[in-house]
Amino acid sequence: MGGAALGLATALVLSSCGSSAPSTEGGDQAADGGQVTLKMVAADYGDGPGKPNSGETFWKGVVDEFQAANPNIKVDVQVINWNDIDTQVATMVQNGQVPDILQTGDYSGFVADQLLYKVDEVLSPATSADMLEKFAEFGKVDGTGYGIPFVSSARALFYNKELFAKAKITDPPKTWDELKAAAEKLKAAGVSQPFGLPLGQEEAQAESFLWMLGNGGGYKDDAGKWAINSPQNVETFGYLKGLVDAGLTTPNPGTKDRKTVWEDFGAGKVGMVNGGPMSIPIFDAAGLKDYGVAPIAGKAGPLDTTLGVMDWIMAFNKNGHAAEIKKFFDFFYTGTAAQKISDTYKLLPVTKGGIDKLSGDEKLKPFLDGLPNASFYPFQDPKWAEVNPQIKQIIGGAVKDDPAKVLGELQKTAEAS
Repeated sequence: MGGAALGLATALVLSSCGSSAPSTEGGDQAADGGQVTLKMVAADYGDGPGKPNSGETFWKGVVDEFQAANPNIKVDVQVINWNDIDTQVATMVQNGQVPDILQTGDYSGFVADQLLYKVDEVLSPATSADMLEKFAEFGKVDGTGYGIPFVSSARALFYNKELFAKAKITDPPKTWDELKAAAEKLKAAGVSQPFGLPLGQEEAQAESFLWMLGNGGGYKDDAGKWAINSPQNVETFGYLKGLVDAGLTTPNPGTKDRKTVWEDFGAGKVGMVNGGPMSIPIFDAAGLKDYGVAPIAGKAGPLDTTLGVMDWIMAFNKNGHAAEIKKFFDFFYTGTAAQKISDTYKLLPVTKGGIDKLSGDEKLKPFLDGLPNASFYPFQDPKWAEVNPQIKQIIGGAVKDDPAKVLGELQKTAEAS
């Protein structure tokens, strides 16, 4: 397993020692009897290196099982935390040191440069047929699949029942007015963070999108045009700025990541927070049991949609290992790996078979129910690869400075040719 401290350039040098002629299936083949080494880069869904749920630990289990069944294929995995993976992968690509497999939050930026295998080149028909159709469609650009859904999630509003009772709040808020009123009661009852608002770099694009949806907005309009600085979105961030200025949210939300805010919720410091099934292990670890789950509040009523989050896995075509990658992907989706992801991180599968296996889990049911009507990021637009990192960097400033100005800067990036 390649740890985050091991640069991919070093990993490539070490793993390519002894390589000789290409294999009959188009990849580099080692001189020791045909062993092929796949280089993989993956995001860390856990708490970092050395932790029981670290990405290194998870992938070691998957890779050990795969290599036992496929002794001629070795998989070297480098795990990188979410805050750094986009930047590090961009550097790898720029230096021509691409991995064979990349698992991260986006794929579209690599399509225009023709760096990826098509899905049907690295995924068997049976595995493709088991994918949730709506999710698989988002992996396509101009009708051709390049991104393979890796895991999914949906979002809902978590609220601390004990703090609600202390503040004499009987029901979770359904509207923005009700949310503000509940936050004011929580503050009066001594709750330091009435609403947890993570707009830091880890996932600012998700929290922002949930609030945009609550006002009929989004990153694009119904015609498919970029609309980041739409009147609805400007109004949305004006509302959030009002909450921040009144001390009803996480202090300095533009610098706070979701994990920090979820940990604060688990510790009983936060009254309400938007989250997903992957929040549950954090709450459980903190010992918080008495919480409720409700639809996310919108301006005029609860959202009739939610953020459907998909992360992606994809295959780069430079090293020519399509056949070996296909074996690894089929093993991953048809074996125990997808189930282990759900067990470890409370993330949801992207296959029909995987969803069926989890249908009896009561904690996951509200999120499984929300997936069919979910709304998604504009993954299919290659421009998203530029817009998304900038959102993470600057959108937190929209609750500190002029929302129209900050959203306007993002709009310029989206519209730039």
